[in-house]
Parts: sequence; structure tokens; C-alpha cells
Amino acid sequence: MTPELKIQPLRYVLAVWGEGSFHGAARLLHRSQPALSMAIRDLEERLGQPLFEKNHKGQLTPYGEYCLPRFRELIQQHDRLANELQQMAQGHQGRVTLATVPSVASRLMPEFLAAFIAEYPSININLHDENAEFVCRMVASGETDLGISSVWSPDDRLRYTHLFEDNVGVVLHRDHPLAGRPSLKWQELRGERFIANGTSRLLENTAAASLVDNNDFYISNMISLLAMLEAGSGITTLPRLAFPMDNRTLRFIPLSEPRLVRQIGIIKPAHRSLSPAAQALEQFILKRLAGVTV
Repeated sequence: MTPELKIQPLRYVLAVWGEGSFHGAARLLHRSQPALSMAIRDLEERLGQPLFEKNHKGQLTPYGEYCLPRFRELIQQHDRLANELQQMAQGHQGRVTLATVPSVASRLMPEFLAAFIAEYPSININLHDENAEFVCRMVASGETDLGISSVWSPDDRLRYTHLFEDNVGVVLHRDHPLAGRPSLKWQELRGERFIANGTSRLLENTAAASLVDNNDFYISNMISLLAMLEAGSGITTLPRLAFPMDNRTLRFIPLSEPRLVRQIGIIKPAHRSLSPAAQALEQFILKRLAGVTV
């Protein structure tokens, strides 16, 4: 029958060998000498061979010399594993997969992730940018641990925690007759060539729904959408965070009537626990992004 080895007696053996005596080891370890001797005697009985010479208590037997490097290796492996498990349990290391909508990925994630990595250098992040529907799907299926997005429709597989609101505005060419307005009402957009996009569903069931119903184009890719707008091929609506603020060709004008916002929050599985590393990321998101102004 294979003996069950406890780590502490192995440490005692190394201490006795290192100090040259049971007395020195007991003093080093702040243990009583009888307790230390008893633990080593129990270990010897489990192994079936003495580790120290009877008349020279600090001197190893040939069997003890064989065991010593193996005890040291086992202790090192034990301590390394115990430390890794503790670091993992405390959320200090691990791997987390995060999915966000592209606007959050490009505008908020660079600075946010730099701060997170500085505080948790041993956590690896895999970042995916997808549209809101796909972010929800990835979290629900377990492909990602967390998502930052909006939820278009209720899903009992997901739990949503609100972070901030993203105002919707009209995006048009800077030479457009309406480009100088501080805000716009949807009625003023009648007759314009409207280019629908993935966020246009925010207009559904509002007074501005007819803009989407009568769209001339639907473009889901942001690069293609911006190219069409820069060419003066029409107008669209976008959440402010999705608008490239460094663009000198286009203007973003807040939509004042109706006032529309995109709700952005953390999305996580409703019926599955997060890993400690994912919990650490979730708390960091709540601390850094809740209530952020965009």
C-alpha cells in the first residue's frame, strides 16, 4: 500500500539536516523537539525505513540521503501549486475572455485594459469586438466569460448590470445643410437619404421609426458606413461612442426629439459562476466604467 505523505514532516526532515540536529531544527521552526521528533518518527514508520542514524540524530541514513532531494522536490512542487491555486482563487492570475461592441473596444478598452493589466499583470485577456447581438450570443453559449454591450431583447440566460448611457445622434457630412445645427428633431430628417446600420433598431417603436422603415441602404460594417457618409451618400444615426471623434469630414449632432440612448452594461451568464479572474475583471469594470460620460 502506497504511504500517504504529509508535507510538514518532510519540511522537518530538511530542517534537521540543514541545522545538523533535532534541537536546532525545533528552534528554527518554533516547534517543541518532542513534537518534531514524533512527526519524523511517524514518517519513518510510514516509509518503513529510518531517515536518521540512531546515535547521530542529525546524520542521514543512506535511505535518508536518497529521500532528501526527493522531499525537497516534492515540497517545491507543493508550494508552487499551492501558490498558483491561491493566486487563482484570489483572481490574481488566469485567463478571461471579454466580448464588447466595437465602439467600446476602440474607444474605452485601450485605456481601461492598460489600467487593468497594471493591477493584475498575471491575468491574460482575450478581447473580441462584435455587434451587440453576437456579444450576447457568445456570453450565453459560454464562448466568452463577460460582455460589454446592450441587450436588445430579454434573455433568461443572461444577467445585465447597467454601466452607462450612450446618446444617439445624427451623423452627416460637414457640408450638409443641417451640419451647423446644435441638435435635430427627427421630423427635420424627412426626405433625407437614410443609411440604416446595426444600431438603427434603437429607433424602432419610437416616433423616428419611419426613418428606418424607409431607409435607402443598410450597411452593417462601420468602415463601409463611414465611407458612404464621407462620400455624401446619405445620413445615419449612431450612438455617440460609435462615432469616430477624430473624423474631420463628418458631424455628430444630438437627436433631441425623440431623445434616444443606448444602454451599455456588463453581460454575464445568469446560471453559471464566473472564474475568480473573471470576477476580478467584472469588479474592475464596475469600478472604472459605471457612470462614465461618453
